[in-house]
Formats: sequence, structure tokens, C-alpha cells
Amino acid sequence: MDMDHDACHRAISQRDPRFDGRFFTGVKTTGIYCRPICPARTPRIENVIFFPTAAAAQEAGFRPCLRCRPETAPDLGAWRGTSNTVSRGLALIEMGALDEADVDSLAERLGVGGRQLRRLFRQHLGASPVAVAQTRRVLLAKQLIHETALPMTEVAFASGFGSIRRFNETFQTLFGRPPGALRRAGGTEISAAAAGEISLQLRYRPPYDWAAMLDFLRARAIESVEQVAGDTWSRTIQIGDDQGTVSVRPGGANALQAVVRFPRLSALPAIIARLRRVFDLAADPAPITAHLARDPALAPLVAARPGLRVPGAWDGFELAIRAVLGQQVSVGAAKRLAGRLVADYGGRLETPRDGLTRLFPRPETLASADLSSLPMPRARQAALAAVAAAVVADPDLFSADRGLAEAVARLRAIKGIGAWTAEYIALRQLRLPDAFPATDVGLMRTLADGAGQRPSAGELLARAETWRPWRAYAAQHLWASA
Repeated sequence: MDMDHDACHRAISQRDPRFDGRFFTGVKTTGIYCRPICPARTPRIENVIFFPTAAAAQEAGFRPCLRCRPETAPDLGAWRGTSNTVSRGLALIEMGALDEADVDSLAERLGVGGRQLRRLFRQHLGASPVAVAQTRRVLLAKQLIHETALPMTEVAFASGFGSIRRFNETFQTLFGRPPGALRRAGGTEISAAAAGEISLQLRYRPPYDWAAMLDFLRARAIESVEQVAGDTWSRTIQIGDDQGTVSVRPGGANALQAVVRFPRLSALPAIIARLRRVFDLAADPAPITAHLARDPALAPLVAARPGLRVPGAWDGFELAIRAVLGQQVSVGAAKRLAGRLVADYGGRLETPRDGLTRLFPRPETLASADLSSLPMPRARQAALAAVAAAVVADPDLFSADRGLAEAVARLRAIKGIGAWTAEYIALRQLRLPDAFPATDVGLMRTLADGAGQRPSAGELLARAETWRPWRAYAAQHLWASA
């Protein structure tokens, strides 16, 4: 990644918040790296070096600043649209792809060679895949040290470290002190206990249209599984055999406050990754808005909602089932069908909380279930069973390891999954920013001409060419306007 040295120095001299998360400053005289908004005295231009990511700075031997706390910078997807392979690789790393596997295995999932993947990461992020994974662990641990009262043992496992020894060695090497020394003295350590309750901030780059996000999730919330109350979204979750709940509401400046209740602390990084996917926290609104505003039809919509995000999905299988239920019916009807599916086949939450009592059915349950009692055409019942069977056969079916065309083709190979459903899954679960369900009736209706004539799917697809690589966001703006 090319960065103009003088321009970056001017940005840190002015502490310009527009550049927060876009690059990091390594100070040669101190060995630390900072955010552009760091309140410390601006170092001389000859004493700094700039990095595109925190991982690059850390891999170069710099340690995180204790004043500006790089772990609190917005984690921007600045590379999106530059390298889809890197973007998908980052998504898999965030979900723990390198916790038990190596870079070559990750590269194989992405359809490239290990050497090529390392080269792409170095080119676009300035760091290796291993360094990115390690930096994520360290910065999450540092965030937990500052924002929670968890004992250090629990911080280690909750941030993805496999052992206390490795955790202590990493912090001693990086900071020259044990991890406990980074926490302000005087507080009492509080264990997450059996419920595994942890509260932390999830940062984003403003603006953020929280009202639109809540409206979207509220309209689709399945009774007893999800709920939106006031300004808070909550739901039940299950990872493996463990179950719990999460809730998210507005937090501090440019952040959401997440409360996770889950008995297995080591699952926290994956839970955070899923929450970031649900709320589209890696998006950088500025380039998306500027690009879409070039279209006269989208310009007023973008101006009205500059912080609009594409709502993601908590679980790929759940989203696929809900998408099938929603084929050719209204959002409300699909929600009611999903509620019935949960009531008939979903598990019970062992510790109910605030109206959250059920878990979404598991793939193996629906794959072997008799779905004939559901009030829908037999073809759609068969599609539900086919999706469940496909996930049982391939648990990674909904992971972000393929490009858009290949991902859509793989989904359409499942009986009952058509173009609209596949693109919708790619848009919300795979987080592919150029996914676009061109056959969506709502999009056609919104773009009807003055005489009420709607464009065909082909015409809509042609119109959307100028919206690349952000067609998913264009679709969201059109849906929101309706």
C-alpha cells in the first residue's frame, strides 16, 4: 500500500479524525505505534514511519501506544474492492481460521497458493496472515484489560490465546511488562463466572444509521429467538453445544456496547466477529457514499442516510432457511413461518433471559424432520430440507472462502435456491459488498419510472453496473427508501 509520507505527517500533526484507522504511525525513537489522533506530541517527520495496518506496525517491531490505544481504532475494510482474496482471508482469520490451522490451509480454502496469499497480504496490509491473527489477539486482550475487570487468566482465553504462558510471554516481549501491569491499579477483578458475561465496545467509523439497522432487524426478529426493545437488539446464540445470549446497543463515541453471555470464553473472538458482521462494522461509509452519490437516482437516498449499513446475519444456515421461507411472501409472513419452525424444531435455552427462550433449529434436526405440516408449497419444504442436508455435508458452506460468482454458483447448486436467494445470502452472510439480487421485486418497484413501469431484472442489472463494487449498499439504500 502506497502512502505519501508528507501527507500522513500533516494528518498526525492536525490529529485529523478522518484518518483514524486508515494508517498507523511508528515512532522510531520510542518504538511505539499510534493512531493519527494520538494526543502525544507530534514526532519529527524524520522519526516516523507509516503503516497501513496495526499488524504491519506490530510485525515491524513497534508496540501499541498506551495513550491512544490502537485497539480502539475503527477496524476499516480499506482493502475491500482492492483484493477480494485478502478481504475473504481477513473474514476467515477473524472467525479463527488460523487458530488451529496454518496459512497453507487458509490459502487452500481461498483457492490460492500459500505463497500468493502471503504476497497479497504483504501488498495490501503490509503484514503476513500470521501477524494479522496475532495482532488481533493482542489488541483484543489489551481491550479486555482496559474495558473489563476480568482476571488475566480469563482475558488470555477470551482473546484467543491457547495458554497463559504464551499470553504472558507475548505481553512481556511486546510491552516489556506483564499484562496485569497495563491495568490501572485499585480495581477488583471480577470473573465472568459460569454465564461468561463480558461487556465491551465495538468501534465503527461514523456516521452510523442505528435507527435504520434496528428497524431492519426488528421487522425480522423471530419471537423467542430475537428481540428489539428500545434501542437494544438481543438474541440467543449457539456455538457447538454451548449456548448463551448477546445484546447490542449504542455505546460510547462511535461505538456499540455489546454484552456477551456465553460459558466458553475462548469463543469470544468468533462471537465478536459475528457481531461485527451483523452490524457491518468494517464498512467505511465515505468512499461508499461518494461512489453511489454519482448516480442521480441514488444521490438523494445516500444524502438522507449517509450512515446506512448492510445488516448481516448471525448464522449462515439460519439466514438461508429464513431466505427460503421468505421466497415470494412478505417479510411479516416469513417471520411468522420462522417462528413456527423454531417452535416446532428449535431447542430450548437452558437459562431463559428477558423473553429469549428458544434456539434456532440445527441443520441436522431439519435435515431429518418431516416438514409437511408447515403451511407452504411442497417445493419450498423440500428446499428447506435440501439446505439443511447441504450444511450437514459441508459445515463451511456459508463461510467467506469464495468470490461472488463462485459462491453464488455453489449456493444455486442446492435444490430450491435460485438467483435471488443466493445473492441475498451472499449479501448478508458472506458480506460480499458487490452482491446484488437483481430479481428482487422491491428493487424493481423502487426504480420504476414516472409511468410506473418497472425495469426488468436484466435492465436493473445493467443499471447497477455503475454501482460496482458497492451494489449491496445500493440495494440497501433502495430497500430503505421503500
